[in-house]
Amino acid sequence: MTLTSQPAAALLLSIAIAISPAAAAQERAGEGHQSPHDDSDVSTAIVVAGHLPTDYALLEGTMSLSGDDLAASARGQIGEMLARLPGVSATSFAPGVSRPVLRGFDGDRVRVLVDGIGSIDASSVSADHAVVFDPLTVDHIDVLHGPAVLLYGGQAIGGAVNGIDKRIPRRVPDSPEFHALAGLGSAARERSAGAAIDIPLDARFVGHLDAGWRKSSDVRVPGYVNARQLRGQLLDEAADFRAAGDLARAEALSELAGQQGRVPNSAASSHTLGAGLAFIDAGGNLGISVQRFDTRYGVPLRPGAGDDPEAVAIDLVQTRFDLRGGVELGGFIKEIQFRGAFGDYRHVELEGAETGTRFDGKGIEFRLDLVQSDREGWRGRSGITYLTRKLAVTGEEAIFPAYQVDRIGAFTLQSLDLGAGFEGESAGRYEQAIVRSGPAGFRRTFDLWSGAAGVSYVPTEGWKLGLNFIRGARSPAPEELLTQGLHIATQAYEAGDSDFRVESSKGFEAFVRFKSSRAEFSLTAYRTRFDNFIAAVPTGEEREGFPVFRYRQVPARYQGLEAMAEIEAMRWSGGSLQVELAGDYVDADLSGIGPAPRIPPLRLKGGVSAKQGNLHLHAGAEWNRRQNRVAAFDAQVAGFTTVNFGADWHPFGDDGPITLLLDGQNLFNQTARRAASFTRDFVPLPGRDIRLTVKLDF
Repeated sequence: MTLTSQPAAALLLSIAIAISPAAAAQERAGEGHQSPHDDSDVSTAIVVAGHLPTDYALLEGTMSLSGDDLAASARGQIGEMLARLPGVSATSFAPGVSRPVLRGFDGDRVRVLVDGIGSIDASSVSADHAVVFDPLTVDHIDVLHGPAVLLYGGQAIGGAVNGIDKRIPRRVPDSPEFHALAGLGSAARERSAGAAIDIPLDARFVGHLDAGWRKSSDVRVPGYVNARQLRGQLLDEAADFRAAGDLARAEALSELAGQQGRVPNSAASSHTLGAGLAFIDAGGNLGISVQRFDTRYGVPLRPGAGDDPEAVAIDLVQTRFDLRGGVELGGFIKEIQFRGAFGDYRHVELEGAETGTRFDGKGIEFRLDLVQSDREGWRGRSGITYLTRKLAVTGEEAIFPAYQVDRIGAFTLQSLDLGAGFEGESAGRYEQAIVRSGPAGFRRTFDLWSGAAGVSYVPTEGWKLGLNFIRGARSPAPEELLTQGLHIATQAYEAGDSDFRVESSKGFEAFVRFKSSRAEFSLTAYRTRFDNFIAAVPTGEEREGFPVFRYRQVPARYQGLEAMAEIEAMRWSGGSLQVELAGDYVDADLSGIGPAPRIPPLRLKGGVSAKQGNLHLHAGAEWNRRQNRVAAFDAQVAGFTTVNFGADWHPFGDDGPITLLLDGQNLFNQTARRAASFTRDFVPLPGRDIRLTVKLDF
C-alpha cells in the first residue's frame, strides 16, 4: 500500500514540529511538575504493569462500564450491554446480534474496539451480523465521543466503544488469580458461565487461560410479537387471500398477526476459548494472545415476507491473534506502545438445513503510539495506524463483490495547561483509505483529513466548562459503494453508488461538569453538520416484491443533548442513599428528505441507590417518548416505560472474593420497541427479565 506523499509528509512534519520544541523544553525544564489531571497516587511502591489505557483531558467525557455494573449488564452482544448509558442505544436486531448506537449513529460510523484495535469482523457491514466481543475478559468498556475518537480512526464520526481486554495480562500476580462469572436469565431461559485464570510463570512471565459459554432460547415478550401497524397489514393481506379463496394462506397470516409469547427463531448460543502470555518488567512489556469465538443465532424475518421462508440462522466463527507491547524510554517520549491483531472470520447464513450465503474475511490492524512525558502541563501522544481487511461473499445474498480495504493513518493528540484554570486541547489525523474490488474492476482512493480543537475552563473547584470543535472525514464504506441486490436481513432491495465522495462534517460540542465528594453532574450539547452524508433512502418503488432503498449523499444535521446527575442525598453510619437522573435526546434530518432513519427518541431515567454495609440496592425507571419523527415509509414507534431493580451483595466485604448480583429489567412486563432497530416491528425488547449472577475473584 502506498501513501499520497504530500499529505502524509505534511502531517508527519506537523507532528515533528509539535514535538521538537518540547524536546528542547525538556532540556531546560528538568523534571517538570505533575499535571493537574494526573490522579495517580504518590507512593514509594513500584508497580510493574503492561501499558494502561490513555487518560488525557480530551477523554474526560468518556463514559465507562466496569466492576459490578459490567457483570450485571453482561449479555451476548455489546449493544445490549451499553444501552443503559446516556447517549447510547442499540440496534437490537435480535437477542444474538446487537451493535451500539451512539448519538443516533451506527454501522461504519461507530468503531467497536478491543484495546484500541477493531473487532475485525463483519458487524458494520449489516445489522444482522454479530459483533465479536467477549465480555468475560474485559476489565471495563469505555464509550468515547468527540476529539478522542481521532485516536482510533476518522470514520468513527459517531464515536467509539473500546473494551480494555485482560487476555494479555498487564501485571505479574504473586500467585494464581482466578475469575469466574455465571448467570441465569428468565426472559430467554439464558444460561452462561465463564472462567479465567492468570498464572505467574516466574518473576516476569505470566500466562492466561479463559473459556466462556452462553445459551438462550427464544425470547419471551409481553403482548403481541408484531407491532400494531404490522398486524394490520397482515390482517389486510389475510382478508385479500380469503377473498381470493386461498384459505390456507389467509389462516397462516392471521396466525402471524395474533402471535404472542415468544419471538420465533431468536435463540442464540456461543462459546469462547482464549489464552495469553506476557513478559513484563520495569523496562517494558510484550504479550500475545489467541481467541476462538463461535456463535450461532437465529435471525427473525418479517412476518409474511416471501412464501413460507425457511428459518434463517447465522453460524459465525472467528480466530483472532493479538499482540501488545511497550518500551519505557523516560525522556520526552516516555513510552513507545504498539498493538496489533490478526483476525480470520467467517459466517454462514443457514436457511433451514441448507447453506445460503457465506462471508469469509481476514484482517490485520496495527497501531504504534509515542507517549509524551508530562512537561510543565504539556502532554500528548502521536502515532500511526494501519489496517487491511478482505471480505468475500458467496451465495444467494452476495449483493456486493469481494473487496479489500486498506487504511494507513497518522495522528497526534495534544493537551496543554494554559494556566488560570484554562486548558487547550487539539488533535489531528490524516488517513488514506483505498477500496478495491477485483471482480468489479473497482478502485478508489480517499484522502481524509480530520482535526479537533478545544478549550476548557475550571472557574472554581469541582466545576469545568468546555467547548470542542471537530472536523471529521469518513470515506464511503465498501457496502455503500458496491451494494446492488436484495438484502434479506433488512427486507429491502439496496443500491449503492460507486461515485460517492468523502463524507465530511463540522461539529461543536459544549459541556459543563461538576464533581464533589457527594454530587456529580454533567450536561453536554452537540451539533454536527455534514456536507455529503450517506444514507439508504426509500424510493417508494418495489423490486422483486421488496421496497427499494437507494444510498444517497445529501447534507445532514445531527444535534442533541446528554445529561446526568448523581447526588448523595443521605449518609449514615455504614450506609448512604443516592439519587440518580439521566436523559438524552437526538434530532437528525437529511436535507430535502426529512428525518434520518432509526433515531432514538427522547429518553429520561431516574432512580435511587442505597448502600448498607455489604448490600447495594438500586431501583429505577426508564421512559422513552413516542418517536414520531421517522423516515419516509416507516411507522411511528410507540413510547414505553420500564421499571428496573438491581441488588448486589458482597458477603465478605466489597473487596471479598464473592459477589451475588440480582438484576430485574422491565419488571411490569411492558411492550417496548427500540426506534434504532431495523426489526422493531417484529422483535420487541424482552419482557420481564430476572437475572442472577455470581462473580468470583480470588
